[in-house]
Amino acid sequence: MLLAAPIAVPEKTPIIDPLSLDFDAVVADLPAIQEILPQRFEMSQLTGILVDDPDAGIVVGYKDLSDDEFWVRGHMPGVPLMPGVLMCEAAAQVCSYHVMKNRLMEAEVLGFGGLDEVRFRTPVRPGDRLVVAAERLQLRPKTIVRCRFQCFVGDKIACSGQMRGIPIPVDSLREGD
Repeated sequence: MLLAAPIAVPEKTPIIDPLSLDFDAVVADLPAIQEILPQRFEMSQLTGILVDDPDAGIVVGYKDLSDDEFWVRGHMPGVPLMPGVLMCEAAAQVCSYHVMKNRLMEAEVLGFGGLDEVRFRTPVRPGDRLVVAAERLQLRPKTIVRCRFQCFVGDKIACSGQMRGIPIPVDSLREGD
C-alpha cells in the first residue's frame, strides 16, 4: 500500500498561539490521559491536555520537563537536551489522545505509521515546558490519521512535522501469543 505524500501546509504557520494558553484550565491531567493512552513510566510524555476540539481537529498538550527525566544523565552529559525522538513521541501521544478520546478510529491502540517533514529548531532542556499543538489533516477511520504538529518552548518552535497514526493489531501482538 502506498501512502500519499505529506499534505502541503506551511509548516511555520502556527496551529495555535502558545502564549495564549491557560495552564490553569487543564482539560485532562495525567490520570485522565492514562485512562485513554497506554504509555506509562518513562514513555509517558505528557503532563496535561489543554485543548481537545474534535470539530476543529485541534489538540494541545504539554510536558513539564524536570531534572529527573530518564534521558538527562546521558543525552548529553553536562548539556542535557531532550532527544528529538521524544519530542516526536510527545506529539504522537497528543495526537493519539485526541483520536482515541474522541473515538475517531476503530482501534484499541494507535501507533506510528510514519513521520514526514520533521524539523528541529530550538533546544529543549530540563526545566522547560514543551507545548505540543496538533491539527488533524486527514482521517480514514479504519486505516490512518494524518496530523501536523508543532512543539513549542515559550513562543519558539522547537520541532514541527507531520505524522501518520495507524491502528495497532494488539490482539495479535499480545505477549504469549
